Amino acid sequence: MELDVTIARKTLRTASGQTRTILHDVAFSLRQGEVCACIGPSGCGKTTLLRIIAGLDADFEGRVVLPIEHKTGMVFQEPRLLPWRSVAQNLRLVGVSSENDLAEIVASLRLSLHLDHFPGELSLGLARRVAIARAFAIKPDLLLLDEPFVSLDAALAARLREELLALVMKRKATTLIVTHDVEEAIAIADRIIVLAAAPGHLIADRTIEAPRGALTHARIAKLKDAILSVMANAGS
Repeated sequence: MELDVTIARKTLRTASGQTRTILHDVAFSLRQGEVCACIGPSGCGKTTLLRIIAGLDADFEGRVVLPIEHKTGMVFQEPRLLPWRSVAQNLRLVGVSSENDLAEIVASLRLSLHLDHFPGELSLGLARRVAIARAFAIKPDLLLLDEPFVSLDAALAARLREELLALVMKRKATTLIVTHDVEEAIAIADRIIVLAAAPGHLIADRTIEAPRGALTHARIAKLKDAILSVMANAGS
């Protein structure tokens, strides 16, 4: 599923009655099955961008073009699970594509032993796994993720990232993930778009030529330095 985004301007009214620009001049397209990471400093409008693409915020100048028939799965910064429902109930509430499909997702994310647990009984890592499983349960054409690994230790984040990528690759979901971590973006994405500090605007669009598994440490370091340099120059 292809995605075409053009945001000329997104503003909001502050408590003092002034108008503040959140995003401007952000335009990009994603191909079917492409995995793209959006990075940028805190407050540059990354979450707002996801909300616009998801259709949760329609108050902007521009357009988002998606196929008429599509399903969007979204993973927020917080898991947002219903605390009075079990893991299984939280997953089924979104309307699963099939029980067999759900069982496969649950197994892939190592949740099989936790279906009867309630959110308050889960660690943050498990809660994030449930949130990811919930997004995949509807068999999404478009997957949007807002810093899904934030606050996790490096080892756990790396494991969960691998599990997420395996599901994305198998299901061919067009994916846009927001992160502030450049190394994470390089590890997970085919392509990286960079937003400058507020008001957010597009300052770089980099395609990672080599397959993820073929990236050498030297290539990763070079990519990271190049992206950090672009971000530093934009802020100077």
